[in-house]
Amino acid sequence: MFKIKKVGKMSVVALSILGMLLAGQTASSGAGIDWFNQSLYNNQKAQLTGTYKGDPSTPYLQYYAVSKLVKTTQYKASGPAKVCFSNAALSNPWRVTGWITMNEQLKELIKNKTISSMESRDATDSDDKQIADIDYFIKQGGCDLFIISPNSTVAMTSAVERACATGKPVLVFDRGVNTTCSTSFIHPVGGFGFGIVSATFVSNNLKRGDHVIALRILPGVDVLEQRWAAAKKIFKAKGIVATDYFTGADPIKIKKIISDALAKGSVQGVWMDAGDGGVAAIEAFEDAGKSLPVISGEDQIGFLKKWKSSKVTAIGPSYPSMQWRTVLLAAEMVLKGTSIPKEWILPQPSVTQSNLDSYLAKNIGMPDGHYALFGGESLPGYPAAWIARKLP
Repeated sequence: MFKIKKVGKMSVVALSILGMLLAGQTASSGAGIDWFNQSLYNNQKAQLTGTYKGDPSTPYLQYYAVSKLVKTTQYKASGPAKVCFSNAALSNPWRVTGWITMNEQLKELIKNKTISSMESRDATDSDDKQIADIDYFIKQGGCDLFIISPNSTVAMTSAVERACATGKPVLVFDRGVNTTCSTSFIHPVGGFGFGIVSATFVSNNLKRGDHVIALRILPGVDVLEQRWAAAKKIFKAKGIVATDYFTGADPIKIKKIISDALAKGSVQGVWMDAGDGGVAAIEAFEDAGKSLPVISGEDQIGFLKKWKSSKVTAIGPSYPSMQWRTVLLAAEMVLKGTSIPKEWILPQPSVTQSNLDSYLAKNIGMPDGHYALFGGESLPGYPAAWIARKLP
């Protein structure tokens, strides 16, 4: 039997999100939005093991082999160009890792005189602020190229369309919007791919009727909603009982959710739509003196270390933060008039038991908040910038 526990009614507006996070409540996905898309699900399942063009030693420049290329000769710059970057937030360690990588790549593009400067605005997880940030960039008029990492999907669509209407190139990355007007949308395989890998692993290591706690960060973001939509489909097919909670990635909330669930009955698995709370989830079982669950996390170093030391049955699906480097290299290509994929789909590998030691060895000395698939090893600032973890 498949069961999703629901408490109250969910909205993507800020007050409702805040209420759910504070209460640790479960909720259905989106404000009446059905996030499941069978075609996208099928496409991303194929892309997980598909063919990618480019050198495997530079995965941040690879793209799915059947991607359509678009010409950018109309955007070729005569000199160093100003980039304007509207960032959703720097509110979690995955985004901080990406931001450091992006800025280390930026230094190189400034040195080679492709980019003169990059003005950045942080929306602090606010749709309203990001809309204002994008409109500011449009009105102040000094942007030669826009980069946008949307805070949420629906709310940011019109703002992205306004940036496109300026006639300047627009690169959207990480999270998507409901328009195809951008010059390129850059992202790894996607949320369905993440959900397929993680939920398949968890369910394959459990039996019908087992109970899984699903820990989710927040609603209304396409890549997160798609992860859960894929997981629900797979859990239902496998007969797994799943109860989902919004946590805000707060380790205290995560521990409380799990300890409360363990006090009421048994829990055999933990599924996560992002892995930065993975250590807290494992520790909740340890604190309760219970057998460790089958768990899906992510490629965060803290989780990988805990996985190794605790010997938990785990997988680390990824949504590689190397895309923060890719988007600037795509900007360089656009400013040189080089064709790029209209939808630039990056490979999306997973950390597994068989390659766990390899990823840990390649990231010795990195802080727990670092992500293994960050793609910055060839930059001059490596490894010091990522070890110091100082925000530029």
